[in-house]
Amino acid sequence: MRVLVISATFPPMRSGGGPFAFRLCEKLGEHGVDVHVLTSQIPNVDRSPSFQLSPLMRKWSWRELPRLLRLARQFRPDVVDLHFAGSIYHDQPMITLVPAILRRMQPQARFVTHIEYPEPVHFARLGRTTRVIRKVVALWLGAQKVEYQYGSILHESDRIVVLSQDHVGMLAKRVESAAGKCVLIPPPPTIPISAEMDEGTRQREREQLQITRQDFVVAYYGLLYPGKGLEVLLEALHRLVQRDRPVRLLMIGGENEVFLQTWNRQGYGEELKELARRLGVEGRVFWSGDCPFDSDRGSRYLRLADACALPFEKGVQLHNSSFSVAASHGLAIVTTKSTATESAFVDGSNVLMVRPKDPGALADRLDSLMDSPDVRRRLQEGALQLTREWFSWDKALEQTMKVFSGER
Repeated sequence: MRVLVISATFPPMRSGGGPFAFRLCEKLGEHGVDVHVLTSQIPNVDRSPSFQLSPLMRKWSWRELPRLLRLARQFRPDVVDLHFAGSIYHDQPMITLVPAILRRMQPQARFVTHIEYPEPVHFARLGRTTRVIRKVVALWLGAQKVEYQYGSILHESDRIVVLSQDHVGMLAKRVESAAGKCVLIPPPPTIPISAEMDEGTRQREREQLQITRQDFVVAYYGLLYPGKGLEVLLEALHRLVQRDRPVRLLMIGGENEVFLQTWNRQGYGEELKELARRLGVEGRVFWSGDCPFDSDRGSRYLRLADACALPFEKGVQLHNSSFSVAASHGLAIVTTKSTATESAFVDGSNVLMVRPKDPGALADRLDSLMDSPDVRRRLQEGALQLTREWFSWDKALEQTMKVFSGER
């Protein structure tokens, strides 16, 4: 099987979807699939002997469409797998019409779209010329098969891989028939998982971070950007310190440069550090900075923690790759619940739940964990069971191959 993967982000670019695309291509290649990746012109882009890589695209504009079509014509894929979110393609509409264009050019190929998050292109950020070309191409393709912000993606994809069940409904509101095409495959961990540490090694590594035996260590893992509830986490830490609790916080991960550039918040990491200073907890926080996805550095930091806090503003969902990483380490996890949170997350069994944006409730849950080793053990076992059920690479690869081959 020949698979052409299209992804605007790829390591070392700091974006949640880039490492996932890399790992998926690597796993497919190891499985015997002939994989060719088209990505952006990323400095020092990561490569692998498991797949071919063409870092050809700059802005994913209309003038670069011939590059994409030329590669597709030369490679002649059996499957085209597009990894999509509007922002990673600079909100350029060209990519949204590629499914219909390739359908005409190579009708034998199946078209699959991985929806990283249901975020279409936003035309307000584009110039008039780009919008006019988009309209002309849409008319040429047949306007009845083109949705305004998703282009031909929802109509022309044979299957749509979603990372969360909630995303199915969001896409169906755009194109009703999209729901029947969706397959749920949550993202497994994208970093190497380090071996468990013996107690002596763990304590020595904690001491290197000035963590004492009495300290209860809470970890946050994931890229830093608004919406992760990080301000709430720092506020909760402040409350615990005011209660004179021996708590430390590991902030594991660097900034999400793609999202922060889109939102013009490139100084977000410094904003968080300034908040920690204002709250008087800067001495209780360790900032790891960027942890390369091909290193077990982030994993080793997680091995030093007693619990993990992931206070997502929209509630935890299966697409949260930071959750899959934390769960794979068997950590007791405190996170948030919303109406979109799937039934796989069970409060008191595999997670502890609080309301989003509630630092007091988060502090209370973490406080209760500090004195409850039995509860921590139950949550640790539940997290590992959740990993086996939902975040296994073996299962994800099996499901992906079924999608590519057209099996139901």
